[in-house]
Amino acid sequence: DIGGTQNPLVRTLIHVDLRYKKDPVVKIKMAPKNLFILAGDIGGTNSRLALHNLPAGEDDESYKTPLFTKTYGNESYVINHGAEAFHVILNTFFGEFISSDATELTNAQFEQGRKNDVAIVACFACAGPISHNACTFTNIEFKKEGYSGADKFVIDGNIITDSACGLMNAIVHCKVVNDFVGQGYGSLDLDVSKEAVSLVPDSDKLVDTLGPKVCVGAGTGLGQCFLTRSNRDPSLGYECFPSEGGHVEYAPRSDVEIELLQYLKKKFSQKHRVSVERVVSGKGLANVYEFLAQKFPDRVDKKIHDEFLTAGDMQGKVVNVNAKEGSLCEQAVHISAAAYGSECGSAALKFIPTGGLYVTGGLTPKLLKYIQPSDSPFMKAYHDKGRVTPLLDSVPIFAVLSEDLGLRGARVCATAEMNLWLAKQGLSSSAAEKSVEKVKEKSAWTNPLMAFLHVAAAVGVVALIGTQRKK
Repeated sequence: DIGGTQNPLVRTLIHVDLRYKKDPVVKIKMAPKNLFILAGDIGGTNSRLALHNLPAGEDDESYKTPLFTKTYGNESYVINHGAEAFHVILNTFFGEFISSDATELTNAQFEQGRKNDVAIVACFACAGPISHNACTFTNIEFKKEGYSGADKFVIDGNIITDSACGLMNAIVHCKVVNDFVGQGYGSLDLDVSKEAVSLVPDSDKLVDTLGPKVCVGAGTGLGQCFLTRSNRDPSLGYECFPSEGGHVEYAPRSDVEIELLQYLKKKFSQKHRVSVERVVSGKGLANVYEFLAQKFPDRVDKKIHDEFLTAGDMQGKVVNVNAKEGSLCEQAVHISAAAYGSECGSAALKFIPTGGLYVTGGLTPKLLKYIQPSDSPFMKAYHDKGRVTPLLDSVPIFAVLSEDLGLRGARVCATAEMNLWLAKQGLSSSAAEKSVEKVKEKSAWTNPLMAFLHVAAAVGVVALIGTQRKK
């Protein structure tokens, strides 16, 4: 067996039968003709999905534009379908893709999957800890019939891979990673000059290309991750590590915030502490407003409060939208933004991310006016680190405006998983087969040595496929 190219997307496994002096036999296992990568950013509120073609080569950027993308609100699916909610979302997504102008593939081809030359490798970046290729979501629960309590929502990549449920049968391999692994790898795809704003002057000039990076991002919950790069071999690039840093203790910084802590401890039945996520997140913003409403009942706007009470998962949005000057909602946003800045400052002290601290998540662009100015609640709290505050001067910090970092990172991971899957299966693309056949047709194949030399030449040709396909 002679391996193919360094690009597993066009890898070929070539079997050369040298038992005969003439006409050795070349056998090539071909990959399905319709290969796709599916990226998913699955948060506590939304499931964002994007289907992509494979890259034609190492320099191909066009594949980053999805063939089809869609966002689904999780709440209604979980209420109606419980544990099967995400499987229903996937089948719905594939059905809408098939019905669109983006493809001529049919339902039958998807349902037969690889048997009908369709194969999808998926990666889902999920909001919760990962164990054995499965995510137990921190902020999604559902009620089981005949069961009084709530059950945690789970996405299991192994079950999805093995599933023959409808259109999901086209998924031949599924990888589940933490949502902030997606954010971390997505940050490497970020153009900070266009998709982020510097929170300290000249942040872009402060970036150390070998330094660690950190992402802290508030959305439905609060996520964190860090990335490191080898000083000995920088060519290996950055590797991202997940964390559950959003669940460290909330540290109040004022008398009102001390009262808030006591309120949250009682609300969540905690004797000693509550997570910072209870304050810094969409749900956290709702918690802060709820506390202020009971502390200052005379300042409650009844119309806004009624809207808040019926908003479900969108309570944080109601607070932010109604954060007018002097209002209870504005005070809630100030408290949440200050706690956000304080937590980012703590992360900066822990990791000293000279490669960049990226403030990500869906809440960041929505709270930008409370984050960006140097005298904002966020930045004041970020720099309020006592005698070690000067250390933060070496940390470049960016507020990320793009909300698709998790989806980008999932695409990066899905592409790597496709590489591994093709290599494991010993598969090649049709382009690889054609290049080998072309060499075979032009060669005499009269003896084992020539056969070996011709196969070696074929491997060399396959190595150029990425370039040929671009042309």
